[in-house]
Amino acid sequence: MDDPLLLSRIQFAANISFHILFPTINIALAWLLAWFKIRSHYSHDQAWIDSYRFCVKIFAVTFALGVVSGITMSFQFGTNWPGFMTTVDTIAGPLLAGEVLTAFFLEAGFLGIMLFGRRRVSNTVHTAATILVAVGTTLSAFWILALNSWMHTPDGYVLEAGKIIADDWWSIIFNPSMPYRFTHMLLASGLTTAFFVAGLAAYRVLRGDNSESNALALRTAITLAAVLIPVQIFVGDQHGLNTLEHQPAKIAAMEATWHRESAAPLVLFALPDEQARVNRYEISIPYGASLILTHDPHGELPGLEEFNGDHPPVTPVFFAFRTMVGCGVLMLLIAWWCKFSLWKGRKLTLAQLRILVATTFIGWIATLAGWYVTEIGRQPWLVHGLLRTEQAVTTTPAAHIGLSLGLYLAIYVGLVLAYVSVVFLMARRAAYGDRRREADRLDNPFRHPQQEVS
Repeated sequence: MDDPLLLSRIQFAANISFHILFPTINIALAWLLAWFKIRSHYSHDQAWIDSYRFCVKIFAVTFALGVVSGITMSFQFGTNWPGFMTTVDTIAGPLLAGEVLTAFFLEAGFLGIMLFGRRRVSNTVHTAATILVAVGTTLSAFWILALNSWMHTPDGYVLEAGKIIADDWWSIIFNPSMPYRFTHMLLASGLTTAFFVAGLAAYRVLRGDNSESNALALRTAITLAAVLIPVQIFVGDQHGLNTLEHQPAKIAAMEATWHRESAAPLVLFALPDEQARVNRYEISIPYGASLILTHDPHGELPGLEEFNGDHPPVTPVFFAFRTMVGCGVLMLLIAWWCKFSLWKGRKLTLAQLRILVATTFIGWIATLAGWYVTEIGRQPWLVHGLLRTEQAVTTTPAAHIGLSLGLYLAIYVGLVLAYVSVVFLMARRAAYGDRRREADRLDNPFRHPQQEVS
């Protein structure tokens, strides 16, 4: 493979795919920790603080990998995509600086208190530090998604001598797709975290941990998933309408719609043939795509033929979108099934617990699939309508890019496997520790349940 453009795209995709795994957990996990801390603060219930203790260890490991991978990813703006910063530095620079000045400083200022200060500061200060770290993680997502959304729906700029110059910062930050993309990502983080925590808690139950703290974490995570998934479906629908308005070529690729048509069917499965411009082995629902995307069964959808080849590659976008939606449907069924059991006052069955463990990282799959739809769906543009991807790529020899790509992939695969192993090891140890504490409490029935709260 000797194409610098293709290798640079693969390398950036590998870096962003690895990086996004960890903020996707930490954004919502920080707020979940804040919830646990607030509940423990006002109830003085040891179970809430025990849930906090376990999850904050997971947060620390996840946060560390997120920071390291984010720094590595940022290097590639200079090494692989110098034309990007040369063209849009007046917009990208201030937005990235906004993340550093608000999110990173806020997180760095209070993370130490959150992780190590529970017995060194007052309970009120520690709770406030936890909340501020959660605010910092959300601000970080805000600035990154403001830049990313602007690349999809650029606004608030002027062109001077071929360079993009900031003109209206309100329009730049709150560009047409930003509110939808930001909300969609926060909900995706919430669902990823909910299934992540539920999976680890279910794993602890299967390891014999019947402590109240683990039961609280499990119930909270399942409730969070059950509430968020219908909201995500609604927001995803609104995001789709926005994408149809501003990036119709992406919608055409997602639906593999080759020709403009009314009453377009919803293609459940097909093998898109980009050479013949047809879908082979198609299974579809009549009127479905028009109904979903225009809210009218006879609505008209654009076709890929209208874009004269300036449209995304169809096959990866088509299948990534269906993977994301499939994961969402599966999340809905699992979350509501488990929540119904809890609502009826039943314990989760062995099958339900095993399914939760098996879907611990289903949010990662859905997030990556959605990210691929978003980013591959923007091609051939780096900044939609303004800067093509091929115009920004490096002149570095392909052999050098290939070498660094191979090293990145080897390291990332190793780190992901290590991360998964570590979090399940932490769950096993927590299960063992809770069993011991529960046994101690049973041996000493006169011990007050609030005795351990600090």
